[in-house]
Amino acid sequence: MIDILTSGASPQYIIIEIFVFLFVMLVALPLHEYAHGMTAKLLGDDTAEKSGRLTLNPIAHLDPMGAIAMLLFGIGWARPVPVNPSRCTKLKPKAAMAVTAMAGPLTNLILGFIAVIATQCILYGNLEILLTGRESVEWYLYYAAGSVARINVYLAVFNLLPIPPFDGSRIFLSFLPTKLYFKVMRYERVIMGIIMLLLITGILSLPLGFLTNAIMNGMETAVNFVLTIFKIAPSVL
Repeated sequence: MIDILTSGASPQYIIIEIFVFLFVMLVALPLHEYAHGMTAKLLGDDTAEKSGRLTLNPIAHLDPMGAIAMLLFGIGWARPVPVNPSRCTKLKPKAAMAVTAMAGPLTNLILGFIAVIATQCILYGNLEILLTGRESVEWYLYYAAGSVARINVYLAVFNLLPIPPFDGSRIFLSFLPTKLYFKVMRYERVIMGIIMLLLITGILSLPLGFLTNAIMNGMETAVNFVLTIFKIAPSVL
């Protein structure tokens, strides 16, 4: 976001970037954490609820460093919701840990898919206007929906990295022996520091961008297929 603000972009694009930032901080990340807590509750663990974190109130989930990272690098995080897998009576602890961890990224993918549906509906509902290449209200809506879709998919991919402290590590490490899991988790802060360094240098951008593009393309293909069947989208596109 900082790049846009300092690049001399038009006020319209700056407003869209601010909107996307606020959407992520006030909607996407709180929903991500809420999904962790609600899934744990459904499995029998009320730790998040008792700690006051089973809420959609963004203030309860705000992480200052995550918000700063979102401003600087376009990717951020919220304060993790406390989950105690051993209290999940409906699944074994390791399975519960994997399921609750997957709930967050899955929520972002669902949000991203909804936004992709919006982009394609805007596109095919205003095709003649958008094909002119001129900036318009329709174009700004299309751009905003696309930005929301992309950032949510990117958040899902980012959180599925199979290394601590990300959700992907909880899924991956659930298959490891308990002793080895806790040995790996000892280095969570060190690994987070390395990830921050990789974000600053842009080394992570290529693989994360590749995966994000692949998922986005798949979503757009699926939506376009349905829209073509219902004759909303022209079959030539």
